[in-house]
Amino acid sequence: QVQLAESGGGLVQAGGSLRLSCAASGRTFGNYNMGWFRQAPVKEREFVAAVSRSGNTYYADSVKGRFTISRDNAKTTVYLQMDILKPEDTAIYYCAAVGRILTRQYRDYDYWGQGTQVTVSS
Repeated sequence: QVQLAESGGGLVQAGGSLRLSCAASGRTFGNYNMGWFRQAPVKEREFVAAVSRSGNTYYADSVKGRFTISRDNAKTTVYLQMDILKPEDTAIYYCAAVGRILTRQYRDYDYWGQGTQVTVSS
């Protein structure tokens, strides 16, 4: 069982930056691949970025070069550094964990946080 709690969301102007954090409970954090997803109003939840147990990273094309995912296993925390934010990045951002193979499909993830709102003004 893993419990996840996101923080760091807020309101920022276009071109600005935010850093999201996802704190995980439990001593098995290192066994999970971790992902960030987002969901805008009336849109399906979409993959943003993921980091494997070994630290390999993967990004959606829409955020590649602007967002950076990382994990600190000692602190059982995963981060999403978001730079050069755009209004289209506005969404609720969710942290998720999957114990099996890393995937970009939100339905495959086992555990979810409650989400944190990110709003980018133009």
